[in-house]
Amino acid sequence: MNTSLLNKILESKTGYAALILRVPVGLILMAHGAQKLFGWFDGGGLAGTAGWLSSIGMEPGYLMAILAGSAEFFGGIALVLGLLTRPAALVAAFTMLVAIFSVHISNGLFADNGGYEYALTLMVALVSLAIQGGGYLSIDKALSEKSNHI
Repeated sequence: MNTSLLNKILESKTGYAALILRVPVGLILMAHGAQKLFGWFDGGGLAGTAGWLSSIGMEPGYLMAILAGSAEFFGGIALVLGLLTRPAALVAAFTMLVAIFSVHISNGLFADNGGYEYALTLMVALVSLAIQGGGYLSIDKALSEKSNHI
């Protein structure tokens, strides 16, 4: 891979603020992804999630469950670690955008009515991380510094 492109993906000059945003958002995404993929935390697992996604018209349900669950679970892990923060945040933000328009938008804003406020909040935090990168305490920062010395 082109070192310049890699540095653009990894480099971040945001200090510690990204860590404060990355870790809780990453943990939340991991938990939601684990519900979809593994049935943890009272989730439906792949079969339950696939059935539900199919019932709302997102076909093929099994593939959609794998994509959404993986974006959340593995993207969440990447965010917690600060590893490939920008791509992980972009994929997860897109997943939240799909959730907003396929599930929540018809319920209005408020989450207590099944609305989109929670998914929107996560999406905005993820877009922020996609813009600013992983910050000072991230694997991205260490990799960026290492690639600058090659």
